Amino acid sequence: MMCIKQPWRPRALGLAAALTFAATASQAATLQERIALCAGCHGEDGNSKIDKIPSLAGQPAFFVLNSLFLMREGVRKVDAMASFVKDLTDEELDGLSRHYAALPAKPSGEKIDAALAQKGAAVAPQRGCVSCPLPTLAGQEQMPRVARQRIDYLIPTLRSYRDAPRPGADTAMSAAIAGASDADIAALANFAASK
Repeated sequence: MMCIKQPWRPRALGLAAALTFAATASQAATLQERIALCAGCHGEDGNSKIDKIPSLAGQPAFFVLNSLFLMREGVRKVDAMASFVKDLTDEELDGLSRHYAALPAKPSGEKIDAALAQKGAAVAPQRGCVSCPLPTLAGQEQMPRVARQRIDYLIPTLRSYRDAPRPGADTAMSAAIAGASDADIAALANFAASK
């Protein structure tokens, strides 16, 4: 059997490898660009310093992935996020979720009311707040980390679960917070932020 040399083959393989590398580098740049956009609101290190904007650092990867997916698909409507999430690829969802899960959660710097936090510590077990996100409130799987979360974000979020459960949200959360008073919600938010 005679072997015919094909001079184009090594060049074609080299070109294919270069294109694959360029595509991978482009995806990495795109993810880095997305992270930079997120930093504008959620903080350079994933810890928000802006009123009513949640911190993403230390959130379970699956929680972030699931939240972004539901926003992208239009199930969970967050107007401020709509233009950002609409074109996210599955790879970017995964990359963003892994990125934020790897960052350490830090306190927001808000003033925590010690008396409210103490009351929240008593209310939390009654409402099951220490089972799904764990006793440390660090979150797990699709359950968010609420420890060290912004108080001014937690209060309206807990009220929304209580008053008008949102599409795509875990119904266990709505059930746990159903009937809670505004005072209990403020106590829970201060307790979570203090953890």
